Amino acid sequence: MKFKFFKKLKKRAARRKMLKRLLPAAGVLTAIVGTMAAFTAYRMKQSFGRGGYPDRRFSNQKRYDPDYSVSHSRYEVSFRSGKNTLRGYIYGMENADPKGLLVFAHGITVGHEAYINQLMWFADRGWRVFAYDATGSATSEGKGTVGLVQSALDLDKALSYAETDDRLKDLPVYLLGHSWGGYAVCAVLNFDHKIKAAASLSGYAYPNEMTLLGTEQNIGKAGAAIFAPYVKGYNFTKFGKYTGLNAVDGINRSGLPVLVIHGENDTYVDIDRVSIYSKREKITDPNAEFYLLRGRYADHLSFFKNDAANDYLKEFDRRHEALAAEYGGKIPDDLHERFVKSFNKRMVNSINTDLLELIEEFYDRAAAKEEPAE
Repeated sequence: MKFKFFKKLKKRAARRKMLKRLLPAAGVLTAIVGTMAAFTAYRMKQSFGRGGYPDRRFSNQKRYDPDYSVSHSRYEVSFRSGKNTLRGYIYGMENADPKGLLVFAHGITVGHEAYINQLMWFADRGWRVFAYDATGSATSEGKGTVGLVQSALDLDKALSYAETDDRLKDLPVYLLGHSWGGYAVCAVLNFDHKIKAAASLSGYAYPNEMTLLGTEQNIGKAGAAIFAPYVKGYNFTKFGKYTGLNAVDGINRSGLPVLVIHGENDTYVDIDRVSIYSKREKITDPNAEFYLLRGRYADHLSFFKNDAANDYLKEFDRRHEALAAEYGGKIPDDLHERFVKSFNKRMVNSINTDLLELIEEFYDRAAAKEEPAE
């Protein structure tokens, strides 16, 4: 008995000695993990800062006021998404018998008015349009845009609002979104809303996958691999049970008509790696359609304008770069303003009507389909 007792004491002493040796190493490891997690949080907050618009003095981009405020009505509304109040805008109230309600989700770093030319095209075609500024964007509250899942959560709240507004609630709902919003209009199909169809432009399929691609583009593949667990951890702290909310599951769950559009030259939401378009084999929804944009302007954003506008903008960019070089990268404000105004604003804002007609034709076909039996 004594022998066993002393043997146990020796084992305990050995374990204590081993723990003493490991404690400093464990402390160092904890410090490293904590530092990397803190650095990830810092960089993510930087990456997902507030979105807005360029200074009006230095931009030829049309805005609702003054470019459309005289010819088109607009009504402002607000709703909550998490702890923030978001501002939304109803266009096309002059359409007494609207074709439907088009709910629009914009891309990250901007607000809905970055697409005002396209939205007014739909209003002119007889649609009622409900567009809003997402969390941390333009006129809405939020210190930043939070992350790539946020757009779907905001769209869910926007749709919930639309279902209570007397001007919107009885209209058939069609979704349209670009990039951040292109993901949102498909991922929101995981929620229970009555929707006729959705059109996604330049959307990513899985937020974590897209975030890791962005990390890779910033610090390389090796760095992205090291930080992958911390990026996933950050997303979980922000989105919890919605961290895995993705476009593929939304499309498949809904069975709705969904039009997925992507540019063949898109390297931002990389068409071959992270786009919804690249996940076609995983999408089982028989009503899903896929359209590949081709041509020299089939990238992430240029396709919203027609070729003539894009050609014109190339000359603008060339001359702008030359002027910036002449002044060491800082053009005097008065000169910069005159330079921008020297360009044809109508030409700069010319839209790709072929693309919009393609989307509207898709909506028309979806409207003609019978409602599935419940």
